[in-house]
Amino acid sequence: QLQLVESGGGSVQFGGNLRLSCSASGLALDDAGVAWFRQAPGKEREGVSAISDVRGGSRIVYGDSVKGRFTISRNNAKNIVYLQMNNLEPEDTAVYYCAADPNYWGLNQLYDYWGKGTLVTVSA
Repeated sequence: QLQLVESGGGSVQFGGNLRLSCSASGLALDDAGVAWFRQAPGKEREGVSAISDVRGGSRIVYGDSVKGRFTISRNNAKNIVYLQMNNLEPEDTAVYYCAADPNYWGLNQLYDYWGKGTLVTVSA
């Protein structure tokens, strides 16, 4: 059964760093588009970053609000996709979701497979 599991969320202060991990079972993440989305309280879910599959060149895209602060990467041997989040701001507080799809990549919510999310809280 295909499953995505996020980990690494937690509480940090303004300017702190966190690294989220998305691990998969039943799907090779190097053969899929993988993305991070987030949903803050009272707001719609938004795309944070995405990486295409290896055959697609592992292209990367970031949402405007996280450019220069967040970095997506993939460890193919461990079948994990990471989201390194630096210089966190209170506005980054949200539940962060991992999504994957063998046939799509990008920041639209068109992925077939989703994790259950991990909470990131940034205090001022």
